[in-house]
Amino acid sequence: MAQRVKTDWTLMATIGVLVVFGLVMLFSASSVMSQEKYKSSWYLVSRQFLWAVGAACALLFFKTRDYRIFQKPSWAFVSVGVTLLLLIIVYFADPQTHRWLRLGPISLQPSELAKPALVIFLAYCLTMRSRSVNDWHTLAQATLALGLLAGAVVVADLGTAFVLVVTAVVVFFVAGLEKRYFAAALMIGLLCAAGAVAVKPYRIVRVFGFFDPEYRILETSLVKTLDPESKLRQYIDQSAHSKDPSYHVRQSKIAVGSGGAAGRGLMEGKQKFYYLPAAHTDFIFAVIGEEFGLLGCLCVLAGFMVILWRGLRLCWVASDDFARYLALGVTTAIVVQALVNMSVVLDLAPTKGLPLPMISQGGSSLLSTLTSLGLLLSVSEHAG
Repeated sequence: MAQRVKTDWTLMATIGVLVVFGLVMLFSASSVMSQEKYKSSWYLVSRQFLWAVGAACALLFFKTRDYRIFQKPSWAFVSVGVTLLLLIIVYFADPQTHRWLRLGPISLQPSELAKPALVIFLAYCLTMRSRSVNDWHTLAQATLALGLLAGAVVVADLGTAFVLVVTAVVVFFVAGLEKRYFAAALMIGLLCAAGAVAVKPYRIVRVFGFFDPEYRILETSLVKTLDPESKLRQYIDQSAHSKDPSYHVRQSKIAVGSGGAAGRGLMEGKQKFYYLPAAHTDFIFAVIGEEFGLLGCLCVLAGFMVILWRGLRLCWVASDDFARYLALGVTTAIVVQALVNMSVVLDLAPTKGLPLPMISQGGSSLLSTLTSLGLLLSVSEHAG
């Protein structure tokens, strides 16, 4: 019989440190911009603080509940259904970006809610059919839920859709899905990803910015033969905000490189002053690198490695399948998103527009992350 697992105070402390550090870095990265745009250097960080309070309440709410109460169809299916409904509403409510549902002073990004919703659904589905993971009915239910969520999310947020798919793949791998299904899913996933990139010119720009920033492939004889009127280049240029598609990551690498080993010091970074785009959101890790150097970057990475360690530990010692899959899904979603964000900042992956969990500005992201971690802590509190 498995030993009862108590509250993981190491994980709790890590979460608290990352959230507080995120508020500090947000102030550093956004103070000048907030002062000019909102007439207060504290505007964005004060909003993020209010979101942090609400997200902390959500974490405590889910932490203190026995995770077994979520092992019900009402939680598994309703959470997915509500998320899909919000994604449909936001598609029409925000016709330009299809991302934000504005409720007065509050702006909610429904795609962020898809992550905990999918984790609960997968944990429930695989637990109920633990002996028939490779059965068609099990795969059909999971594929339908993942396809609907990822399809609705990818309209405006390819990065989050990527996190959803990777989370599902990891959970199914641990559950024992056969390799032939993985091969089929990989082929379908690559086709869907190529289609999602092709329908959005700015995504093509990001891919070229990573693999071929000078568009040399478009100048080859083969491409010119297939596209003599350069319609592909015109299509790409529709969304090119800059003639230099690698500008973002180049400024990011300048920021990280200029930080050296120990950094310039808090508030002393220079790249955030109109050189580094999205310094307070997607590229805040570059600000950390400039102001706290390699040491600061490694400390942030270590924080997410602690989450990975404690999450996998809970997955290992949990006494039932639902707790195991719940812990695995939450851990995978958060750590994968963090690693993708860091990879983009360091020019190891194409730009995806993903925030760094608990650190980047974004109330919906913070709420989703702490809600998910509340589920993880519930497993720590009650599994056994």
